[in-house]
Amino acid sequence: MRIHMADTLNLPASVVAIGAFDGVHRGHQKVIKEVVTKSKALGVPSVVYTFDPPPRSYFEGASILTPIQEKLRRLFELQVDHVVVAKFNAAYLARSAADFILELSRIHPVEVIVGKDFRFGRGREGGLVDLAEHFPVRVIDSVCCSRGEVISSTRIRRLISRGEMVEALSLLD
Repeated sequence: MRIHMADTLNLPASVVAIGAFDGVHRGHQKVIKEVVTKSKALGVPSVVYTFDPPPRSYFEGASILTPIQEKLRRLFELQVDHVVVAKFNAAYLARSAADFILELSRIHPVEVIVGKDFRFGRGREGGLVDLAEHFPVRVIDSVCCSRGEVISSTRIRRLISRGEMVEALSLLD
């Protein structure tokens, strides 16, 4: 697995997942496994585009479930070819949606996989429609556990804050 800073990767083709992936929980793992499987089937590299710190931590002070080194270790275990780590700070937030599209165009995605609430660019100006104007986009639904509850980083943080470690860990593995 190769690690890149934002705006430094160039590829002739790729399959890309974009997200904070804080915790690399079971829901994230499903998405990333789909990216890796599709990229192998097409014979192109898999790419995970992620953020450090996660946006929710930056904006809301939410605790970070997996520091960047742990996140990278988990992505390595999932056999991702490339990880782009965008430093999520004031300079990154100033980038326009067009700048983000330009960066993605350098890795020539044959498919971009994102969550249904994905937004990008300064002031969250870009959305799924904007992304789909430039690349094939697949929106992934939330993954639920056996009881039908959505697996999310927010839910895991809540479980940890209530001391429900066994359940929290079951969603992370």
